[in-house]
Amino acid sequence: MKKAIFAIAILISFISCDETKKVIDVAGSVQLSGTYTITKLDETTVGAKAGITMTFAAIDKSVRGNTGCNSFFGSYNNDLYALTFSEIAMTEKACPAGNIMQNEIKFANALNNTGSYNLQDNVLTLYSKTDRSVLLTAKKDTKEAQ
Repeated sequence: MKKAIFAIAILISFISCDETKKVIDVAGSVQLSGTYTITKLDETTVGAKAGITMTFAAIDKSVRGNTGCNSFFGSYNNDLYALTFSEIAMTEKACPAGNIMQNEIKFANALNNTGSYNLQDNVLTLYSKTDRSVLLTAKKDTKEAQ
């Protein structure tokens, strides 16, 4: 009888841990929800005029935005502080050469290489999955929440 009670207690703790993790993951998605303007790609500062944005939607874990020339969309998965993007697709407009294309390439590489994130004081930072270097920094648009 004691073994059965012990087994049930262990089972309940595993189930409750799994439920706690689900709640934390949902909370992370909700916290991430919103539109961000990219302010930095790698070490390069990009201004708001560059028009590089991304919007997270917690309901379906989708991400979409603009690279400054092309639009993109896809999905994301977060698990505590881990963050990955998948099924990213991008339009293929002919963009002017120069910084716009360089920024677009850096942005696409950042999405492909993201492994974790931090969101503090409405500033989102994406980190590399290999060496935790900063891939991009973005400022959350707080006007839409009002």
